[in-house]
Amino acid sequence: MSQHDVRRQIVGRGIPLHGHDIDTDRIMPARYLKSVTFEGLEHHIFKDDRQQAPDHPFNQPHYRGATILVVGRNFGSGSSREHAPEGLRRWGIQGIVGESFAEIFFGNCTALGLPCLAVSADDAAWLREAVARQPGQEMLLHVEDRSVRVGERTLQAHIPDYARHQLLTGTWNTMGVLLEAGDDIERLAKSLPYVTGH
Repeated sequence: MSQHDVRRQIVGRGIPLHGHDIDTDRIMPARYLKSVTFEGLEHHIFKDDRQQAPDHPFNQPHYRGATILVVGRNFGSGSSREHAPEGLRRWGIQGIVGESFAEIFFGNCTALGLPCLAVSADDAAWLREAVARQPGQEMLLHVEDRSVRVGERTLQAHIPDYARHQLLTGTWNTMGVLLEAGDDIERLAKSLPYVTGH
């Protein structure tokens, strides 16, 4: 696999999002699901929340360019729309850390090469507050070590073995895996009577 697809660690500034059970309809409102190419989805991230609350973190200039989203419990619950993680990725988010993630949302993120690391409830709350106090400080999401570092503090994190393996090997990129196996696929296809007509 290409080294470009490997996700050992994500370094960047954080953007804190307070609250629990933030569902995919809040992340990406349903009226924007008509997109088939996902182009422009970044403009609709938290659209309704941002209109209702001008002080929403995604409206704040000091969080522009942030690459690590810091969330609460059960983030990404609700419908399975892949537009939600795709919109976040296109906005610039490269990794997410929080208390817990909805299973389908987590799988969709992994399939995009977007690591989701879980930390304890206390650590998630501390992290959101730390990022809010100092928006410019650098964070490190370490997929390989299963940790999150901010300043002098290192938090233990959890990520399932299968997702960690996919991110560390780049095999989350299924298209890349298929293209890399192109010769083997052709070879197998030629040996199948129902493909070759023999």
